[in-house]
Amino acid sequence: MSRATKRKHVVQELLQDRVEPQAAQRVVRVLGTPGNNLHEVETAEGTRFLASMPPRFRRHIWIKRGDFLLVDPIEEGSKVKAEISLVLLPPHVRSLQLQGLW
Repeated sequence: MSRATKRKHVVQELLQDRVEPQAAQRVVRVLGTPGNNLHEVETAEGTRFLASMPPRFRRHIWIKRGDFLLVDPIEEGSKVKAEISLVLLPPHVRSLQLQGLW
């Protein structure tokens, strides 16, 4: 798969309107990016930890401070406790609010 085709598929997946989080997934807010594709995030309860960005998002999706993410927990991690599964855009946030999941 060429780089342009891969970027197209990643962006199309990101722009889907409907988001349905799984039972273990959590919504977090980005606090900063210390480097090496890691992002410091905070849950609604106030817990802070690091989340890793999977290779499919690297070089295609940019994450900045204040963005919201959907993350999957990692059991064996001591510092990195989650992996990013989706970057939530404003339409995703509105969809979650309408569903009562926000």
